[in-house]
Amino acid sequence: MPAEWECQRMVQLTWPHAGTDWAPMLDRITATYVEMAVEIARRERLLIVAPQPQQALSAIAVKAPAELLAQIDVMACDTNDTWARDHGFLTLVSGGDGRRLLDFRFNGWGAKFEAQKDNAINRQLYERKKVEGGYESHLDFVLEGGAVESDGKGTVMTTTGCLMAPNRNQPLTRAEIERQLKCRLHAERVVWIDHGSLAGDDTDGHIDTLVRMAPNDTLLYIGTGDGDPDDRQTGELLAMEKQLKQFRTMDGRPYRLLRLPLPRPIYDGDGRLPATYANFLVVNGAVLCPTYSQPDLDQVALDTIALAFPGRDVVPIDCRSVICQHGSLHCCTMQYY
Repeated sequence: MPAEWECQRMVQLTWPHAGTDWAPMLDRITATYVEMAVEIARRERLLIVAPQPQQALSAIAVKAPAELLAQIDVMACDTNDTWARDHGFLTLVSGGDGRRLLDFRFNGWGAKFEAQKDNAINRQLYERKKVEGGYESHLDFVLEGGAVESDGKGTVMTTTGCLMAPNRNQPLTRAEIERQLKCRLHAERVVWIDHGSLAGDDTDGHIDTLVRMAPNDTLLYIGTGDGDPDDRQTGELLAMEKQLKQFRTMDGRPYRLLRLPLPRPIYDGDGRLPATYANFLVVNGAVLCPTYSQPDLDQVALDTIALAFPGRDVVPIDCRSVICQHGSLHCCTMQYY
């Protein structure tokens, strides 16, 4: 399984529409998706999946010149929602130009939400030749793209909270799930993070909200800053940080740890939203980084991510709209290698 910073062929966006939970704020989220689409298409090909993709193209055309539109392919397809990270293919690569497209079962993060249409997107992408590579069905196993991180060298990281959560792969034990991951993702080892969670998170602790891998054995992770010591979230993040300090690379060295700030609380009514700077997207030549209109913390996050990815543009994307449905920038996208 490649590292996210390896050379990519394209990125997929599954576009918001009136039949999704985005309906009450469709104009606002569409504007965010247009911004994402433009920044991606500047650097690589973009694939848009939507029931009526021409509406997406029309929205992008207002902000993008014709040469960028030429970088965009579309596929008309019914969808439940927009979280391409979790219903999209996972890619495996081999020597030369070989790649395998792994189609895992997506069941709405443990049967919390309807996902039948989203779970059928990958097969349609493959049959309509919108993606390149050999197809592998893994529909007997529940796995979301946001639940795993790879360093491209044989190490896969994940979280106990997510993969051991109800309604995913019971009655498999942790050891049995680890064997499945090693086999299906061709990993040499699986590193489990046993702590860390964000209030308002529907995913049971996806790793892409908490800890991200970066070049040169670097881990970017959400820290607590001056968080309330009595806040359960703060305690979990402190325990996660302690565990990360104990981790070692395949050759026995400690990881380089870079702490990202925790955004100040953002609420929807009484419910806290899972804002996180860890949910960034690496594309060819750049890193697209979520921001939350908190200028001091936004800048610290941008600077820290730039330190982890030297030589790449660091592009802020305002994700206050996206977190209204409990996700962020990385959750909306899926890369193909």
